[in-house]
Amino acid sequence: MDEMETLDELLKQCEVLHGHMCAGQLLGARMALLGCRLIGIDDPHERDRKKLIVWVKIDRCMADAVSAVTGVRLGKRSLKYQDYGKGAATFLNMETDKAFRIVALESSRALADVRFGEIQGKRERQFRAYREATDEELFKLERVKVELKDFDAPGSPRSRVICSQCFEGVNDGREIIMESGRVFSRPCASGAYYRSLD
Repeated sequence: MDEMETLDELLKQCEVLHGHMCAGQLLGARMALLGCRLIGIDDPHERDRKKLIVWVKIDRCMADAVSAVTGVRLGKRSLKYQDYGKGAATFLNMETDKAFRIVALESSRALADVRFGEIQGKRERQFRAYREATDEELFKLERVKVELKDFDAPGSPRSRVICSQCFEGVNDGREIIMESGRVFSRPCASGAYYRSLD
């Protein structure tokens, strides 16, 4: 099976997970394939699944594609999300400690218009460009060192404490310990994104 057949099959999985197909899905699938290849992950859904951790930097289509292609999941702690608003991801092989950060180049958007300007629809231009462009035309690569803390590693929780205010459990060192020694969840210590109506 050649890479494009593999890509087509992966795109079907992306579409099922995401609910529709878009250019961001295609770009994310290409990013995931490249990331796995760069760090020596050949079978992320089966044989290599416990070796791979991916940090995505955006909560858009690309993140779903990376998850579908690699099999990483928030619930398995193999997918990490950082709200940076960037079309970027970092791929780590935990066995070899090899890691690459991959960024979708802004120039890849313009590439679609330049290379396929005769095509009417923007969506179709982007699909063609993202499918046919080289990795170098689509992505910036950076070899990186990831400091994976024990509390961030996949597997069972390393610790669990109870918040002094809300009495809810807090896993894996995410608590805030005040000078008084009292333990708080982050929302209780510094405010939450929600406001209770009760």
